[in-house]
Order: sequence, then structure tokens, then C-alpha cells
Amino acid sequence: MKKFLSIALLLGTISLLSFNQANAQCKRFTKKNCLPKLAPYIYNGQLNSATLAQGDIAELNLTFYPDQDYRIFVCSDPILGNVHFKLYDKDKNLIYDNETTDYLPYWDFSTNQSMELILRVMIPEKSESDLDVKEGCVSILIGFKEKKGNETQEKQ
Repeated sequence: MKKFLSIALLLGTISLLSFNQANAQCKRFTKKNCLPKLAPYIYNGQLNSATLAQGDIAELNLTFYPDQDYRIFVCSDPILGNVHFKLYDKDKNLIYDNETTDYLPYWDFSTNQSMELILRVMIPEKSESDLDVKEGCVSILIGFKEKKGNETQEKQ
């Protein structure tokens, strides 16, 4: 029994270390490859990233506030190909689909009211020519800036 517990503990520790290493690699990828591309928007400081594989789908609920210009940036490891994302309102009505803009990795928009959106990210399926399932980091970054009309009002 003692030997079984030792093996279970060892396996659990190895799994935890692997997860932490993958998470650290994703953070490095985001810092180096994604954050610079968010400009001229200001990064909101919330990092939503994960290692995803071909065929994976991830959803994230996002909240936006009035009188801001926003950029939603889905930054992914190039090995994953054209990452497809869609934005829905809270009633599941489609607002934006990056497939219509040749898989552009970001969407810029403004809002005059608070709103909640659902972001669905879809990693392309494995093709028949792929020998192994590819996986890579996918980061969702939100950038913002004040609307120009508000900046001038605040300075007066």
C-alpha cells in the first residue's frame, strides 16, 4: 500500500510540473509574440491563455464598459493554423466572425453601454496529412483606450 501511495504521489507531482511548465511557456509566448501586437491599445492586464490542440473549442465570457474603444486579440501559435473565433452577445446572437475577414486575429469595436460577450475560439481540425495532433498556446488579450471625444472633455 505504501508503495502504491508513493507511485501515485510521484505521478501527481510529475503531472503538476508538466502543467506548470506548459503554462510558463504559454506566458513567455504571450509576452514575446502577442503583447506587442496589441498596440496602440492598452493591455487590460488579464491574461487568458491555454495550450490547445487541433479540434479544440474554448469559450470565454467577457465584460465591456461604456465609452471605451476595445481590441479583442486572439493570439495563437502559428503551428495551429487559422484560428477561428466568433463573438456572441449574451442571448447567443452572432456579433462578429473572423472567418469573414480572412481569419484576422483581432476585432476592434466601441461601445456606449456595458455589455457581456461570449468569445468562442475554434482550433482547426487535424488534417489527414498530419501525423500527430498539433498543440500550441492560444492567448486572448483585451486592449482598450478612451474614446477621443471623452479625452477632450476630461482635459477641459
